[in-house]
Amino acid sequence: MSTPSKSSPVSYDTVRDVFLWRRKKLSLLVLLVSTATWVSLDVYQFNLITVASWAAMFAVTSLFLYGKIARFLRKEEPDLSGLEISEQTAIEAARSVRQSIEEGVRWMCHVSAERELFLFARVVAALCLLSYVGSFWDSLSLLYIDIVVGMTVPVIYVKNEDKIKRYEEWMRMQARRLCDMVDEKVVKRMKNRVLKVKEKRVD
Repeated sequence: MSTPSKSSPVSYDTVRDVFLWRRKKLSLLVLLVSTATWVSLDVYQFNLITVASWAAMFAVTSLFLYGKIARFLRKEEPDLSGLEISEQTAIEAARSVRQSIEEGVRWMCHVSAERELFLFARVVAALCLLSYVGSFWDSLSLLYIDIVVGMTVPVIYVKNEDKIKRYEEWMRMQARRLCDMVDEKVVKRMKNRVLKVKEKRVD
């Protein structure tokens, strides 16, 4: 397997830096574009094709005016070679999408086939909660909420990682105590009652 191209404009490191606000200008641009798209499509009820056409018209007009002004001022024409998508970039993008799908399939198999009941229950509960929350919003609003959450939660987690890990450990201990208590007071009593009933029937 070939190594990822260093000249690739979009890579895993770039996405991570954007979501962790290490590249503040690019992160702000992503947040502003997603907010503008959501407001125009969901709040003002514009059509997606209309908004895309306006954005394309703005880009074409800006490039046209920039080229004319550059020629008028006798400057060199802008180099647009950086806008080209290389074959290596396309291959790496397709490979990353395939790897993400494979990881998702492996994770689903792990959750459904392994004998970790607690993990399975958590996944089912999260999916039920997601389906319930999804009934209140449309797909565009959910996508925008996901982007905003993705731009805020990772930063908060990185800044407060130690506190969150301590809280997670405390929650695990409490869950184990609760499971042990339920096992001691409910499951074992039920087993004892079943055994007593069986003994009476045998007698």
